[in-house]
Amino acid sequence: MFVSLVGTWIQTIAQSWLVFQLTHSSFLLGVVGFLGFIPVFILSLFGGVVADRFNRRNTLLFTQSAFMLLAFLLAISTQLRLITPRQIMLFAVLNGIVMAFDAPSRQSVVVDLVGKAQLLNAIALNSIAFNSSRIIGPALAGILIASIGMSGCFYVNGISFLAVIIALLLIKINHSVSENKNTNFSKDLIVGLNFIKNNLTILILIVMVGVTSLFGISYVILMPVFASDILKAGAKGLGILMSAVGIGALIAGLVLARIGDFKHKGRLLINSAIIFSVSLVFLALSKTYLFSIITLIILGWSSVTAISLINTLLQTLAPDEVRGRLMSAFMFTFAGIMPFGNLIAGSLAQKLGVSVAIMTSGIACTIFFLLVNSLYPQIGKI
Repeated sequence: MFVSLVGTWIQTIAQSWLVFQLTHSSFLLGVVGFLGFIPVFILSLFGGVVADRFNRRNTLLFTQSAFMLLAFLLAISTQLRLITPRQIMLFAVLNGIVMAFDAPSRQSVVVDLVGKAQLLNAIALNSIAFNSSRIIGPALAGILIASIGMSGCFYVNGISFLAVIIALLLIKINHSVSENKNTNFSKDLIVGLNFIKNNLTILILIVMVGVTSLFGISYVILMPVFASDILKAGAKGLGILMSAVGIGALIAGLVLARIGDFKHKGRLLINSAIIFSVSLVFLALSKTYLFSIITLIILGWSSVTAISLINTLLQTLAPDEVRGRLMSAFMFTFAGIMPFGNLIAGSLAQKLGVSVAIMTSGIACTIFFLLVNSLYPQIGKI
């Protein structure tokens, strides 16, 4: 997966560069990003039903093959100079549709592979792979765009999916999902939503993800403006600031992988969420480059720690028969709601300034997590 994620980051950077070259429009850059996540918002819950009804390994073989096909089609269209902004938007939507069905199966198959006792360790290793690729992929993209062009970057991404496909063909899953075709998709979806609604702890964890996605993570899209207008750091400074987030995230993954399973994960979760929220406030107040880097390292560490723990707790608390639907709700609130958070943050930054936008996000998250800690102390005892 690490190889594939590096390829995905290479394509993401190259695609953004291609859109900007074709349109010279920052707005359309945002539109393409928005279109890539909207299908996750609309379809991910149905992706969870698929994850519970069918063999997850086979589902992943299909979705990863679809990702590879789309990457090659984008590469060919770009190489032949047939690509247009509308076609790029179409590819973004199609990739989003595949992601909506890929993510729930990919998240829930982890328990099938390692069991619940080693789940946190596995999720932490997953986080290490993701955040390492986030550091390496964009750097490689810059080199590859200059050497083999944007179509070459898309070919590289297509080839990278072979790593996942070969791995899926080689692995053996300990607990295969039994196919359940006795009910329709809508009924299965309602059963999954009712399970979440009737389990207060799981519901709170899901809402915590939603609030983080809506208000907390949006600081990332504001970093170019923050680096330019507040810190006067330029493009190189922006790269270092974003690397600081990646370093913090990587530290979180390494620490969680090292400590493995432990009691009272909920206490670390609440503390990490509050630290994340307060760090957003400090970032909004920051006027110096070094202090911003330190704050961003803490943000990267605390956000990955919190999200990894929520992921682990949800899968630990979920019965096997609804785990796919539960993880689809996790992806719905995490990736599906994120574009709306980005729109809110962007609008606030345009009207009130980037510091006020980040400050508002930090205060909203701080109030929410303090309320969770006060009103639902059972979360800290999980």
